[in-house]
Amino acid sequence: MTGTPVIHIVDDDASFRVALSRVLKVSGFEIADHDSASSFLRSIETARPGCILLDVNMPSFDGLQLQEELAKLSHGWPIVFMSGQGDVPTSVRAIKAGAEDFLMKPFSKEILLDAIGRALARFAATRQQQDQINSLRSLIATLTPRENEDFALMVRGKMNKQIAFQLGTSERTIKAHRRMVMEKLQVQSFAEAVSIAEKTGLLAPPAKDVENP
Repeated sequence: MTGTPVIHIVDDDASFRVALSRVLKVSGFEIADHDSASSFLRSIETARPGCILLDVNMPSFDGLQLQEELAKLSHGWPIVFMSGQGDVPTSVRAIKAGAEDFLMKPFSKEILLDAIGRALARFAATRQQQDQINSLRSLIATLTPRENEDFALMVRGKMNKQIAFQLGTSERTIKAHRRMVMEKLQVQSFAEAVSIAEKTGLLAPPAKDVENP
């Protein structure tokens, strides 16, 4: 992730936000604090990406409800929950819904920085993977409709003769289309073409063999 990561603190306790901001600023982070979940939600369109430190128990609109709203928006910023109450069911629910971590107040600086570090590292890896997928989809978008048909059949292991028969054309034409597909996708081998189809969701990856117990 480029630039200084932004840590979004969402907590209705003003003194806690100030203390947390001070610790994180000294550690080199840029801070954006919000006194409520609704306040954060209103600012999200213009907010810079980063990690969300989210209090569970807030009046009217709590942390879990905000997590649900962010999921509806397909908002993938990592969430580290914070709570002053030892509520195991709540922590389990938050983690199952995709939270990176669940910290019990009060927590040490080391525990906080470790949780944020892991959250940002996974976020960066996820963004890098998504950028790669978007790049591959851009290459696929350069294919003509007929080349797309050829591509879909060839990555499923169809021979040129079979594709020609299915599409009602000559094998020579299919060979020409295949060369063009490989060129546009910028690959040198059939295996690379299959990998692109799998990464972009056009072809399910092969199922792994399950060993007998």
